[in-house]
Amino acid sequence: MLPDLSVSEFVALFNQTLEFAYPNVTIIGELANFRISKNKWLYFDLKDDEAIVRFFGSVYVMPGPLEDGMLIKVRGAPHLHPQYGFSITVQSITPYGEGAIKKAASLLEAKLRAEGLFAPDRKRFLPYPPERIGLITSIESAAYTDFVKVISDRWGGLEIELIDVQVQGEQAPEQIVQAITAFNGLAEPPDVLVITRGGGSTEDLQVYSAESVTRAVANSRIPTLVAIGHERDVSLSELAADQRASTPSNAAELLVPDRTQILNELVSMGNNLSRSVTDILADAKSWIIDQQASLQQLVGQTFKNTADNVLLRGRLLAVLDPQTPLKRGYALVRKEGTILRKMAGLKLDDIVEVEMGDGQFHAKVEAIER
Repeated sequence: MLPDLSVSEFVALFNQTLEFAYPNVTIIGELANFRISKNKWLYFDLKDDEAIVRFFGSVYVMPGPLEDGMLIKVRGAPHLHPQYGFSITVQSITPYGEGAIKKAASLLEAKLRAEGLFAPDRKRFLPYPPERIGLITSIESAAYTDFVKVISDRWGGLEIELIDVQVQGEQAPEQIVQAITAFNGLAEPPDVLVITRGGGSTEDLQVYSAESVTRAVANSRIPTLVAIGHERDVSLSELAADQRASTPSNAAELLVPDRTQILNELVSMGNNLSRSVTDILADAKSWIIDQQASLQQLVGQTFKNTADNVLLRGRLLAVLDPQTPLKRGYALVRKEGTILRKMAGLKLDDIVEVEMGDGQFHAKVEAIER
């Protein structure tokens, strides 16, 4: 039998017993009396049909906006406060059940959308193809295997740096945020950040709609590609990312081209270029032949025109040659070397020179008839 205890001794002993037997507990219940004090502390109750448990904690453990009536799962440490009674100090909060998860995601989406985190003008183009990829996923997951295989088959030669994280569970959001922060803190960060996992239950995938993860994706200075392997719902991280992919394999397809297709296209382009060059050379040869024929025709016509012109000028010179009329019987009469065109310059006894077609002679004027 225990000895009599003071109130404070009982509280201390009770807390020691709790710490040993129940260092932490996980409780599922309906959220009630939810409130936040001084933007720092949160207070709420969890209840079911027969009981109510009080909770206390920091606002930083909140996964996003919460409302009374939501079904949540809370992990925390039971504690009996000396003045305020029994409560559980919150370590983590997770919406529980598909309805509650969707409700929490809807509230958070509305909040972040109002802040502009999903705005299209915030989206950046991803480098294509990148040289270095920062990959955030579980190394043991099929997502990692699929992504690396597809990207190696399609392109290869890329540097892929992995940070291994949990992709579900309480520790997953913090590890993913730390990985994003680590990549962004590198002096030479990768060209693109890929955050991926395979499919899973709605509760498992809730990690990628956590407020901390969504904000880390939106604030990354490295362009982001988020590929969560499910088609039915879109996580908030995918809305905040620069680009979304439907699966890890699809992420690889979006990042790099298919080298086989590229090679085929290059071969086709080479063949087309070869045909184009052949056609150009054939056209050039035909043009040169046509130009040569035209040039020859032009030169021939030019020579003919020149010859005809020379002949015409020769005939004209022959007509204008002063010897021509002399040969027909005409004569030129000069007095002191000057050709006489009129009788006015001629007197009796003048000595004149008479030139004919075959020679010349001198004569004395003995008579003048006008």
